[in-house]
Amino acid sequence: MYVIATAGHVDHGKSTLVHALTGMQPDRWAEERRRGLTIDLGFAWTELRPGATVAFVDVPGHERFVPNMLAGIGPVPAALFVVAADEGWMPQSAEHLAALHALDVRHGLLAVTRSDLADPRPATDQALAEIRRTSLGEVEALALSPPTGAGTPELRAALDRLLAGLPAPDLNAPVRLWIDRSFSIRGSGTVVTGTLSAGRMRVGDEMEIASQGRTVRVRALQSLGRPIAEAAAVARIAVNLRGVESHELRRGDALLTPHRFRPSDVLDARVHGDPVASLPRDVMLHIGSAAVPAQVRPLGADTARLTLARPLPLRLGDRGLLRNPGLHHVSGGTTVLDVAPPALVRRGAAVSRAKVLATLDGRADQYSELRRRGIARSEDLERMGVTVTARPVAGSWLVDDRLWAELRSRLSRFVADWSRGHPLEPGPPLDVVRRALRLPDRTLVHALLTPPLAVRAGRIVRADRQAALPPPVALAVAKVRAELAAAPFAAPQTVRLTELGLGPRELAAAVRTGALVRLAEGVVLLPSAIHDAAKALGALPQPFTVGEARAALGTTRRVAVPLLELLDRRGLTQRLPDDRRRTRDHAKPREGRS
Repeated sequence: MYVIATAGHVDHGKSTLVHALTGMQPDRWAEERRRGLTIDLGFAWTELRPGATVAFVDVPGHERFVPNMLAGIGPVPAALFVVAADEGWMPQSAEHLAALHALDVRHGLLAVTRSDLADPRPATDQALAEIRRTSLGEVEALALSPPTGAGTPELRAALDRLLAGLPAPDLNAPVRLWIDRSFSIRGSGTVVTGTLSAGRMRVGDEMEIASQGRTVRVRALQSLGRPIAEAAAVARIAVNLRGVESHELRRGDALLTPHRFRPSDVLDARVHGDPVASLPRDVMLHIGSAAVPAQVRPLGADTARLTLARPLPLRLGDRGLLRNPGLHHVSGGTTVLDVAPPALVRRGAAVSRAKVLATLDGRADQYSELRRRGIARSEDLERMGVTVTARPVAGSWLVDDRLWAELRSRLSRFVADWSRGHPLEPGPPLDVVRRALRLPDRTLVHALLTPPLAVRAGRIVRADRQAALPPPVALAVAKVRAELAAAPFAAPQTVRLTELGLGPRELAAAVRTGALVRLAEGVVLLPSAIHDAAKALGALPQPFTVGEARAALGTTRRVAVPLLELLDRRGLTQRLPDDRRRTRDHAKPREGRS
């Protein structure tokens, strides 16, 4: 079942035509029927033959109700354009045709009504000439007189041929149902209606409300007045929702498959129609059933940045329409080129951006998107409408192949340069590398690493290189080692270490190379002192106190206390509840931090 918008300026004749085709009155309001003037959207349907049903969204023709007309034609795949034989081509006809062209509607029929009141050929010829210059191209034309029934069977046959030539909808696509009505029914609650142009919707489905970022449940579905368990595109449907009040939804809102769309309030687009430079700063963007104020920033000859008054769930390639409401003028159609464009803050950024946009056509291709963006999450690209088949390099992160190779080279150079500038450090911290390479996540740094680069203690090091001390530091450490060889437990005082040029960073480097072992801040011994201390303490009467250990080792409390704590951690001594200790002569040392 497909949906066709009826467009034209003859409201009474148009509604009469739909009524003749369907037996249904599309004008819902008493005022519409009294005045013979379509004010809001109307809906009707008919079965052309078994298995072939067509539904109509009857849109207003009068210029005062153009926003309502645009809400009706936005989501539909084809149009039935109506012109009256006795009135011919009118300004409203031109505006409706301009809207269809701006939205790139490519399938349609021309119906010339009231042909019993005037010769239909002049109106037909002029309308076909106007339509031929638009996206609709060559269309079939029929003259009718709905009150007499003349031409109605031929129109039904033409509609059947039109439907057969329409492209098949994507039934596996995520749902984006643009809402054109929201109301409440006693005993059922909130009901919304719209044209399902792609995908499927089932009773029990969870749907996301675009404007609110929360989910609701599909309680029931109807299509063409009948309850159904599942709706498949293209279809006019009514959706009974659980979890939202009718006043919380409005025309232009949308029901979405959760987590499959990205709300955007800034987008870059190509404009088909008036030159971008001639557009007013403030326009109205019509897309789907939505109408949102937008500010225009020209970027190129036919490209612009649009800043919307509220976010819309848009995808690459979406077609919209720009209208100057003050002049009742359709400025042109738009093709969405980017729903997550970069900020234009640097000098010359707008010129550079215009050059990029000139190469885009709105097609959602993962390789071109990655080439431009460099790095992106697969789920972010999918929400933009990109089909992702590439394999992530880490988590869900995708990276352009050329950028990935460049990052590997830059990583190796950065680690080497950083190590030369920080000789006392084992390697740059992980986050320092991430920021230097402008990566959004640490996992990407890990994924870039190849031998001999590796991560140790939060730093990137070269696993094939033995840690070495700069010559001045190595000389100072050698002097400390010589002094400790003469007095193994007489750790040098801070004054002596400073005199030798050994501050905290230098001592940390000496500990990493294994030249010294650190007991506490500014307290270092030779690595052999650990085994020697355990042996000396084992000769004491067990258990022993800190004072007895200090005397046995010939050292001070400054050294004895942290030394005993280190022996505890390594399992060489055991601390008792009364703060005395005993050695574990047969215990194997446990791995522990020193």
